[in-house]
Formats: sequence, C-alpha cells, structure tokens
Amino acid sequence: MSDTAGHQDWKPSHNPWLVAVTVTLAAFMEVLDTTIVNVALPHIAGSLGSSYDDATWALTSYLVANGIVLTISGWLSRFFGRKRYFLICITMFTVSSFLCGLATSLPMLVVFRLMQGFFGGGLQPSQQSIILDTFPPEKRGAAFGLTAIATIVGPVLGPMLGGYLTDNFSWRWIFFVNVPFGILTVMAVTAFVEDPPWERMKREKVDVIGISLITLGLGCLEVMCDRGEDDDWFGSPFIVTMAVLGVIGVLGAIVWLCYAKNPLVRLSVFRDRNFAVGTFLISMVGATLYASAIVVPQFAQQVLDYTATTSGLLLAPGGVAVICLIPIVGILMKFIQMRYLIAFGFFAMGMAMFQASNLYAAIDFRHLMLYRISQTASLAFLFVPISTIAYSTLPRELNADASALFSMARNYVGSLAISLATAAIIETRQRHQTYVTDHMTAANPGLNSYIANAQKVAEAHGFPAAQAHQFALYRTFQEFTSQVAMLAYNEVFCWIGVIALFVVPLCFLLSPNGKKAAQASGGGH
Repeated sequence: MSDTAGHQDWKPSHNPWLVAVTVTLAAFMEVLDTTIVNVALPHIAGSLGSSYDDATWALTSYLVANGIVLTISGWLSRFFGRKRYFLICITMFTVSSFLCGLATSLPMLVVFRLMQGFFGGGLQPSQQSIILDTFPPEKRGAAFGLTAIATIVGPVLGPMLGGYLTDNFSWRWIFFVNVPFGILTVMAVTAFVEDPPWERMKREKVDVIGISLITLGLGCLEVMCDRGEDDDWFGSPFIVTMAVLGVIGVLGAIVWLCYAKNPLVRLSVFRDRNFAVGTFLISMVGATLYASAIVVPQFAQQVLDYTATTSGLLLAPGGVAVICLIPIVGILMKFIQMRYLIAFGFFAMGMAMFQASNLYAAIDFRHLMLYRISQTASLAFLFVPISTIAYSTLPRELNADASALFSMARNYVGSLAISLATAAIIETRQRHQTYVTDHMTAANPGLNSYIANAQKVAEAHGFPAAQAHQFALYRTFQEFTSQVAMLAYNEVFCWIGVIALFVVPLCFLLSPNGKKAAQASGGGH
C-alpha cells in the first residue's frame, strides 16, 4: 500500500516545462527528418550517380523502419528502461544522421537511413509518455500544445529547411544539421529527465513472434504503398507479394497480441473508447498533414517552377499560424467541449482543401501562401484536443503502450499518405492527360484558335512564319502540360477535403466533456 501511495505522490525533480522542452527537442528532430529529404532527392540522385526513382529508397527505408519501431517502442522502453532507451535513440539517431551525411553511395545511404528511422521511431512515443507522466491530467493540454508545435511545424519546416540547405550548401547538410542538436539533447535528457517508479527497467521476455509479425506487416505495406506507382501496382508480382505479406503480418500480429501472455504491446488500450476514437482521429490528422505537406511543394516546383527554397517558404507562415493559435485553443478547451473543437478543426480543414482545389496556373505566391495558412491553421484545433482527450481516461500504467500506438497511428498513416498522395497525383495526371489528348485534334476549333493566336504573337515579335508555327506548337504543349497538372493537383486536394469532412461525424463518438473525464482520470491514478 505504501509503495502504491509513493507512486501516487511521485513528481519530477526538475521543472516539468524544462523536461517537456528537452524531450520535445528530440522529437522535433525526428519529425523534421520525415519530410526534409523530399526536396533534396534530385540532388541526392545526381550526387550519388543514381536515378531519382532509386533515390526514393532513401525516403522509403526511413519510413519503413520508423513505422515498425513506433509500434514496439513501448516494449523497448520497458525492456531497457524509458530514460535509457530514450538516450539510446537520441544518440544513435544523431550518429546515423552523421553517417547519412558521409554516405558515398546510395546503398550506403539507404542502410544509414534505415538506422536513422529505426532509432528515430522511439523518440516520439517516449517523448509523449514522458510528458504524460510529468504533468498532471489537468495540465496536459498546455503540455500537448508544445508537442503539437513540434509535430505540426516539423513537417512544415522540413521542406523549407531542406530546400535552403540543398540550394545554398549541400544535401549532406540536411543530415549534419541534426548533430549539434542531438548532442545538446543527450546532455539535457541526462540532466533533467528521470523515470517514475512504474517505468523502471523490467526484464521482459523478447516477443520474437510479435516483433516478426509487426515487422513483416508494417514493413511490407509501407513498401507496397511507396513503390506501387513505380511498379504498376497489382500488375507487379513484387507489389502483390508485398500486399499479401503485409496483410498476413498485420492480421497475424493483431491475433497474436490479443492472445499472447506477455504481448509486445497491449491492445487492451483500445477498450477505452476515447483512446480508440482519438487514435483513429489522430491518424487522419497525420494523413492530411503529411499528404498536404508534400503536395503543396510539389505543385509549387512542378507547375509554378519555384525553387526548393521558395516552395518551402510557402509552408512557413502556416507553421507560424499554428504556433499563434495553439494557446487560444488551449483557452477554448476550458469552455467548449473538446469534440466540438475537433469537429470544427476537421470541418475547417475540409473547407480549406476544397478552396485549394480551385488552383490555377497563374496563381501568385501570396494567394498560394494564404491557401496553405488556412489548411495548416485548422491543425491547431485538432492535435491538442485529440491528444488530451485520448489519454484522459487511461490508467497511467498503460501510457507507454498507448503512446506507442498513438504515435504509430499518426506517423505511419501519415507516411502512407505521403506515398499515396504522390501516386494519386501521377495517376490522376495520366488520366486527365489521356482525356485531354483525345480532344486535341485538328477538328477542335478551340485548339486551332489557340495555335493561331500563339503564332500571331510570335510573328508580332519578329519570328519567321515557320519558326512562329513551331513556337505556337511548343507553347500549346506547355499549356497542355500545365493544365493537366492543375487538374491532377486540384483533384487530389478535393479528395483530401472529402476525407476531412468524412471524419467530422466521428468526432462525436468522444466523451461529451473531456475536461471532466481528465479530472476523473487524474483521481483514478
């Protein structure tokens, strides 16, 4: 009884906010690396003498390893002790980043990115678990605001920072930049973070079957989604094999974890309705956040011919908007039911995506930036309320498993969304291209009129008739390419908006009053 009472009375030795800032810095590095590589892939391919298609394995390998470890991080935390595991992850993530920057071949880079993703995968769940234990339930909303800044702003700043470093220095600096922050974080965690009594090292048996099934399932599904477009989806035996193995692995893992005596991760956390619904909602946040964070820079570079740095700058004001709105949302959470705020956030996101589905080739930087701000700002109404209510009725001894599954849902679904959004743009573009091509015939008066006008413009600028006609055809082809791309991006934005609106009714499955639930949970602990 006295031991239990001691657990109830435990408090961190250092200021909770100092602990929160320390562990969030580590998580921010990992989140940043999810998107920072995207804009540098063409430079990496050229530098290492590989094709762009092959260079994408530098992204795929990271996402595969990251998604697998996110799920088992709760068990690893119990096995090694949470603080020790957190320090191992930070140290090896930093070392892996340094090795990525030194890579002299693509296979070497892929191996080091696997290492980086493997050790980086444990940072976010551990960070969230530490915050849950450091702050009492009634103060978690403010603490999750800090987590939200790292989780939302990281993917936003990734392309901008990656573009700047690549354009002005070298792609290798997108990895080297982690080193000083990694060293600083290791020192700070060693000094300020401590394990509560219920998170001491527990020598549990290694669940070989659980680890194998999770690795097989999540790894194969990530490879399937990431490589499907390049390999013609289910027309490829390789993709079919990945899909079958992925489904077998995931279903097998679920069955095993439900019936194993000492499961790798306790799925019993999903018996709590708030956590189950909150986990699904945060996965949708991850999907929309990561998908839009990759689609906007692609549109800017491929359609508007922006540089990597300029396209990244489009995203930065949205991050500022989130930082400004999160304190306001924290105040609103005291007066408005969290499920209403979450529903509003998804509704606002859906409307912002529909607004972006009307983009046009002549759009200027300012308007595109405003579109992106409206998309990103809605995330402020989602992350903190969802995170707060999801954990509000869970016993704290389940925090490690819950944090692992919660972070996995957000990041893994987000990584799948990156792959699927990129594939959707390519496929939609091809479909529109086929449709438009069928109407570009000599019998089309609109096409003939456009070519004739373009030829007149060329002749007015001094081109001979033959060259003016060639210029007109070239200008027509450029316009054709631009319009097809516009149709593709607009359609993808529309589908993201549909997904956001589809989630709105599901928000009302959460408890009516998250604040009271959180207070009750605190008493239960």
